[in-house]
Amino acid sequence: MFRSWRLGSLFGIGIWIHSTFLLLPLFVALSPETTGVGTLLHLAVLFAVFGCVVLHELGHALMARRFGIGTVDITLYPIGGVARLDRLPDKPSEELWIALAGPAVNVAIAALLLPLVMAGHFLAPLLPLGPEGSLGDAVWSTGVDFLTYLMWANIVLVLFNMLPTFPMDGGRVLRALLALRMGAVRATTVAVGVGRLFILGALLLLLLFAPSYLLSSPTLILIAVFMLIVGQHELVAIRQREAMRQAAVAPLVPLSPLSSQGFGVEPGFSGVTWDERSRVGIQWHNGQPIGAFVVPSE
Repeated sequence: MFRSWRLGSLFGIGIWIHSTFLLLPLFVALSPETTGVGTLLHLAVLFAVFGCVVLHELGHALMARRFGIGTVDITLYPIGGVARLDRLPDKPSEELWIALAGPAVNVAIAALLLPLVMAGHFLAPLLPLGPEGSLGDAVWSTGVDFLTYLMWANIVLVLFNMLPTFPMDGGRVLRALLALRMGAVRATTVAVGVGRLFILGALLLLLLFAPSYLLSSPTLILIAVFMLIVGQHELVAIRQREAMRQAAVAPLVPLSPLSSQGFGVEPGFSGVTWDERSRVGIQWHNGQPIGAFVVPSE
């Protein structure tokens, strides 16, 4: 139903834009709150911000490349960008550096914009721009506003991305730090739990102290639900990865009492799945479970 269009490539990585992204400029253009120059300014800021998002994702991709991890592509969505790595980092230290590289790009952009914004405000009274409301004054003010909005947008991107929840960079940073002292599965379990508490705690605080704002912001609620779902999916994915690794080295326990019914695998499937009920990895051959093994959490 929805498709993506290729914009080009940077550093050998394809940059794509999802068709739903077009909803953003359409929303800005049709907004009754801005007209004329204001609309053009907001559209310019919007596209500039997503240019910064591309640079953010390139930060992840290029840092991953240093560790021998390739990037399939980068796709822009209305809620941000996604860099698809061809595999997950093997070491916690690698994931830590990769996760931090994206926000570090936005910190650098904001740091570069700050002196420009300060100079714009400081020099305005010293330049012959004409009287207030003149063309020169309007052009200068619009340029300074553009740089100011872009600087604050990058600051917000850093703060938002460092929230300790998946799929944000902060969740991956937390998991990487935990994994330095414990196994990947246990670290992910703790990180997902912390993220869940953070999201539910934030929603509870908003409900207690700003209920009208929360109830009038369905997008905020949808983002919270999205984060909760992604966190659980991340945990399942890590358990699946560890199960596949253990399948090659762990001795299999016969599964004679079990059958393929109730496990939801395709007929003829061969491979490894994670069973949440029994909390074991299951080895399959031609649609039949042939053994199980425990995935260590430490």
